[in-house]
Amino acid sequence: MTLKHVRMDLARDHEFPNGSREHGYEFVAPLDDAGYLVAAEWRKKRDRCRVKRYWGREQSQLGHLVHRPGGSWAFDYDPERSSDDEPGFKLDKHRFIPGEYVSIKESDGILRAFIVRTVADLD
Repeated sequence: MTLKHVRMDLARDHEFPNGSREHGYEFVAPLDDAGYLVAAEWRKKRDRCRVKRYWGREQSQLGHLVHRPGGSWAFDYDPERSSDDEPGFKLDKHRFIPGEYVSIKESDGILRAFIVRTVADLD
């Protein structure tokens, strides 16, 4: 079990028919050998589980990967409020390996698909 650095880029959608490498997320997460998130390891290393949202020319947002009560996962940019949280769609059931698709409901309320580009050891 090790912390991994994950990069996901925007997959094809109506606004970006070819997807976009300029829109996406980079984050640190504890993944098992099959690429699944591990909540028990996250509890031990949550301070290191950071996220950066990059979105074209907009300023990048920095936050944390959080494991919520009930088992869901989200990106949280301000711990004082939840309106900026970006929950993942069934992230506990997705594998974070290159080529897999993951959906994130962004703070604007739109569910967007992202493709996992890279997963690298951090530790």
